[in-house]
Amino acid sequence: MSEPELNPGTADGIQDPPMARRFRGFLPIVVDVETGGFSSVTDALLEIAAVLIELDQDTGRLRRGATHSYHVRPFDGANIEPAALAVNGIDPFHPLRPALLEKDALGRVFREVRTEMKLQACRRAVLVGHNAAFDLGFLNAAVVRAGIKRNPFHPFSCFDTATLAGAALGQTVLAKAAAVAGIDFDTNEAHSAAYDAERTADLFCHICNTLDSSYRAAEIRARELGWSNGKQTGESAAPDAASSGD
Repeated sequence: MSEPELNPGTADGIQDPPMARRFRGFLPIVVDVETGGFSSVTDALLEIAAVLIELDQDTGRLRRGATHSYHVRPFDGANIEPAALAVNGIDPFHPLRPALLEKDALGRVFREVRTEMKLQACRRAVLVGHNAAFDLGFLNAAVVRAGIKRNPFHPFSCFDTATLAGAALGQTVLAKAAAVAGIDFDTNEAHSAAYDAERTADLFCHICNTLDSSYRAAEIRARELGWSNGKQTGESAAPDAASSGD
């Protein structure tokens, strides 16, 4: 399955904002979910948090932006494993828990994402997560259940900070990767969607900023190859890993 290539361009000599150029038209959004188990099809989605990523136009460095977090009401017939609740400490049916229906919670998250996409001139959001396939799987399953037709997130591409941290820092556990990166991590706050998403965002920004010199060297090489903002202007197109695959 192949996605059309997303390449931020220029119009009338006006360049897109730096974020659109940094990730080739994709907008990274950090997402964390807390759930009632491991199956995105049968188990409840209980919390979802999305953290925006900002880019300093002067330094080119990434930093964590605003957090949008919501409690989610289990869908009808959802399975909830007691072992999962023992880990995340959620009482799904507490009378004071301000939980939203999946459609409403996702609608609020997607509204913030679309606003940021427009602001940054990005054409698609891409999920950033620690073991991102888990979060993306629950997000996609909830989108289907809720009957949402316009999902701003790419359906299968993602940035996985467990993989990135393993390569860059030699650690794949979020708490340990944060520790060696010099990021504060409170284990008593862990397994809250908002807290885990914010620490994941900090880790993603740290790794990207550490790789800044490599990115800048690649940008110079791309221009030498005749590419403009990731798009080759010659006869053949540049390989596009994020838009290929099954």
